[in-house]
Amino acid sequence: MSKAIKVENLSKAYQLGDFGTGTISRDLERFWAHLRGKEDPFLKIGEVNDRTIKGESDVVWSLNNINFEVEQGDAVGIIGRNGAGKSTLLKILSRVTSPTTGSVKLKGRIASLLEVGTGFHPELSGRENIYLNGAILGMRKAEIRQKFDEIVSFSGVERYIDTPVKRYSSGMYVRLAFAVAAHLESEILIVDEVLAVGDAEFQKKCLGKMGQVSMNEGRTVLFVSHNMAAVKTLCNRGIVLANGQLIYENKQLEAVGFYQTNNNTRSTFEHQGDLTSAPGNENIKVLKFVIRPLTGDSISISTGISLEMIFFNQKTGINLDATFELKNSDEIPVFHNGVLISTNNDSKTGFYTVKCTIPPNLLNAGNYSFKLIFGENQRYQLFGADDFIGFEVENESKGSNSALAPGVIHPKLDFDISYQA
Repeated sequence: MSKAIKVENLSKAYQLGDFGTGTISRDLERFWAHLRGKEDPFLKIGEVNDRTIKGESDVVWSLNNINFEVEQGDAVGIIGRNGAGKSTLLKILSRVTSPTTGSVKLKGRIASLLEVGTGFHPELSGRENIYLNGAILGMRKAEIRQKFDEIVSFSGVERYIDTPVKRYSSGMYVRLAFAVAAHLESEILIVDEVLAVGDAEFQKKCLGKMGQVSMNEGRTVLFVSHNMAAVKTLCNRGIVLANGQLIYENKQLEAVGFYQTNNNTRSTFEHQGDLTSAPGNENIKVLKFVIRPLTGDSISISTGISLEMIFFNQKTGINLDATFELKNSDEIPVFHNGVLISTNNDSKTGFYTVKCTIPPNLLNAGNYSFKLIFGENQRYQLFGADDFIGFEVENESKGSNSALAPGVIHPKLDFDISYQA
């Protein structure tokens, strides 16, 4: 099978702060090197892109020495935490931006769906943008016309196809953009997490189409997603990125398992040190977030969970709220519940404690993580943190820590059984 994509020693550096070298002659030398495809002669040795630590260098490597190959017809899931370099990699493969060092070899035409609006001209109608995108891919007008009705039908925006896309909602934008990318004749389809903008029904429709594109049509698919269930279903291979580096590559189930195993978050957090160094910002500082079993020493399906959080608030005179979003290891939300801390625009500077319980026989066995969101008047986000804390629910009846039973929840139901001969 031939190679559709070959990436060799790929790196991408971003300069923080001022971009100039300090002199006009050096700026011209840097520009001349860029025109010749040479490395920047004044590029400093930077740091990996780890946003959890404070760096010293003003050059950050969003990608660092990436090497991999993709066979024609493969569907590859690219997974990793926020800031791992996934979107930067796709932008380089899509030729939206150029690498600092290294090379990318692509066989065939590329259709990309990156950020909402990428590749569409806002002043043109949906119809005109379909023809524009086809022309960019090198297709003739007759070829685009043959696909036109299928694209419009899939997108579900028939009524607005002659309206300028600047008037589309983000959901309509994504619907039409995906339909164009998936149906036009390209050998490589690149899709970022942008599908999350669409509704659940359309996401399912898109995943089905990507599976058809890969398995039935033999086209190559690169798919970035935080939804591990979608990666396991759609892809046959997986690549794991962390801090701009490729740390694992294998079949999709092994790659997802590696990511989940190595992405476990702390289950107990208690800040040590002064208030200024606690996680948060000028509005909120989180000092404690602890989860414990309601009974016993370890959390299982039948124990239930107690949650305690202590935070310091510095935003006064507002309606302050805290939201807890629980997700399983496939990044599927289990619940998204919030609580009003103050209700009469009377929030105060000081320490607040929030406690709650998750009842027994609700969560299935497996790994979970909490996302924290602090808001003002349930609209404006004051501070948010993904995967702030994590924990594991054991399945004591099975003697295993694995979620052997399917489903996100595992309720204990009371069944009434009757029989009559």
